Amino acid sequence: MITDRRLEAERLDEVEEVLAEDRRRRELAAREFDPVSGEGSTGERFRIEVGGLEAAWLPVSLREEPEVSGLMGAGAVDTWLERKYGRRPTQRDRETFAARFDRLRMLHDFPYWAATRAYIKNKRGGDDMLFRLNRPQRRFVERLESMRLAGRPIRLILLKARQWGGSTCSQLYMAWLQLVHQRGLNSLIIAHQAVGSEEIKDMFDRMILSYPAELLHEPGERPDKKEKLVEGVGRTRTMFRVPARNCKIKVGTAERPDSCRGGDYSLVHCSEVSIWKKTLGKTPEQILRSACSGVLLQPMTMIVYESTANGTGNFFHREYEAARRGESQFESMFVSWYEIEQYSIHQSEEARRRLAERLVEGKNVETSVSDRAQPGAYLWWLWEKGATLDAIAWYIAERSKYSDHGLMAAEYPSDDVEAFVHSGARVFDKYRVEALREDCSIPALRGEIDIPSASDFSGCYHSDSDRRRMLGSVTFRPVDSGGWQIWKEPEERGGLRTTDRYVTVVDVGGRSAKADWSVIVVFDRTPMLEGRGPEVVAQWRGHTDFDILAWKAAMVSAYYDNALLVIESNTLETRDPDRDTDGNQSGFILNRLRDVYENLYARRPSEEEIAHGMPRRFGFHTNVATKPMIIATLVKVIREGLYTERDEGCLDEYLAYERRQNGSYGAIAGCHDDLLMTRAIGLHIIFHEMEPPRRVQISGGTGGVLTRRRPSGFGGW
Repeated sequence: MITDRRLEAERLDEVEEVLAEDRRRRELAAREFDPVSGEGSTGERFRIEVGGLEAAWLPVSLREEPEVSGLMGAGAVDTWLERKYGRRPTQRDRETFAARFDRLRMLHDFPYWAATRAYIKNKRGGDDMLFRLNRPQRRFVERLESMRLAGRPIRLILLKARQWGGSTCSQLYMAWLQLVHQRGLNSLIIAHQAVGSEEIKDMFDRMILSYPAELLHEPGERPDKKEKLVEGVGRTRTMFRVPARNCKIKVGTAERPDSCRGGDYSLVHCSEVSIWKKTLGKTPEQILRSACSGVLLQPMTMIVYESTANGTGNFFHREYEAARRGESQFESMFVSWYEIEQYSIHQSEEARRRLAERLVEGKNVETSVSDRAQPGAYLWWLWEKGATLDAIAWYIAERSKYSDHGLMAAEYPSDDVEAFVHSGARVFDKYRVEALREDCSIPALRGEIDIPSASDFSGCYHSDSDRRRMLGSVTFRPVDSGGWQIWKEPEERGGLRTTDRYVTVVDVGGRSAKADWSVIVVFDRTPMLEGRGPEVVAQWRGHTDFDILAWKAAMVSAYYDNALLVIESNTLETRDPDRDTDGNQSGFILNRLRDVYENLYARRPSEEEIAHGMPRRFGFHTNVATKPMIIATLVKVIREGLYTERDEGCLDEYLAYERRQNGSYGAIAGCHDDLLMTRAIGLHIIFHEMEPPRRVQISGGTGGVLTRRRPSGFGGW
């Protein structure tokens, strides 16, 4: 009874914590955003308050302008003007200063420029309206500005939920660079269809035709009254020019690849890239390459790919994933549905309390009551991601329209994994995978594990005795660009030693850049002595010939206390010799490796192989019988948190792994499973084919060689 009362009190406390946090989130979302005063606007700002000028919050970059720093030092506009001219200022002096200050602020403050000069269509009807950034747009602009202010080329891939104005914001940001920052910046905008192209053209026309002509010229210049604000170029309706800024704006569509051909362009915006279709002789990749090839990698250039998701394996998905992993020139950005103001239901305080209670009570419930509802664990995950109670209430109501979560996720993704909807069933529990992320970290060291005295890396020109001797002198060499990621180095032996401590697992890929990756991972089983799970301590990922890969694996295994070396061999045994690897060379290379490195895994022989006296077969063979087995082990290990992961890239592979409709397992199109397979193989062997590690006293207390024991019933050593 006391326990029940304590649990109820803890539940009520948690409900109150949710309500308090929800109030904080709503207050943060509702905080004032005034692009004219600068309060709550984008980026880092400082407050200026001097006589003769309305107080404002300005971008910190504006402080470097001489007029602004001088004004702040003077404390008043008239004082600064008097110092500048050496006389009492006139009203015209003040007006000239105000115009100059306004121009300076427009140069540094995009939200201010947009809210005072850029007119757009009012989607609710009525007259055109000035462009006032919403919350997702402000975050988007901050990403663009962070690159521009750092003097870097602007390169961004934007994955978005629908209906928050990402395209409009991107196009007006480019117009700001053209009209305010630098003359001669040409832009190219590529829409999916002609309708989108016309909308873009209409948006720019609205903005430029209401734009003050004097702002297109330098201060003091008088615009020609006959000068057009914008004019067509040639006979085409897809290109127009702003004469005063000496810049062109070209609009094309992916349906007409010739309209997308690049030229002297500095700014390129590609809209809804994921739904671009192949045309006769042109793929989306070829269209984008043609459009963007002329954009120099230098400051004041910009390329933005933006789109909602449209499945996996397409160009947009591959490019977004590469950017998210930091492997691309581009940065990635995702905008979820709960960041968009309209996706929210205003509730009473009592309704919020009931929802908070529902979230707390159901946070560990992973089954849903119907196919039109999400389980409590998912709703709690939304809360932990940052959604307000009002947003979650909207999601619950909207979800009831859809009979499948994938349909809802396609329209309103909650994260960038969910956005790329696919037809298969996810193998690993999303919440359990996310729980592993807490232990992921940047590796403590990067470098190379090698043999300083060996001139030939693969050792193929050395005798077996030479190579055995080489493995006794393996060292780690720190190199910032090295291939090895080291989270924990092997410890000094001392007087105690852990038996069967390290396990090295190799997933074999190919040698070309387009082939699957090869991965080597090292597990440390020492934490199992304290009731915890093994942990990842080192990893290599790359493309190389198999003999070099095998030698790399042997060296790292020797470095980590002669670890058990497990090499996945089915790739070697079954791949077509004419393809990327070197054909069926497992017998030659693995047997040769066994001659120089004894602690090599060999799979348990079948009864037929024993009866015929067949030799041991080295390596772990992944096939229709063993793959479901090792995946089942990995499902359990992840579900129960039985190991420590260090590489977030592996978690990404877990989240993109599916059971297909034919019953097979694999990564969704455009993704990899190389890291995943090393974990599946290694953790299965660790938990099912090896005896638990033990601490033993080393003779003499300072070193020595330990004789490895052969596990009962296991023919692998």
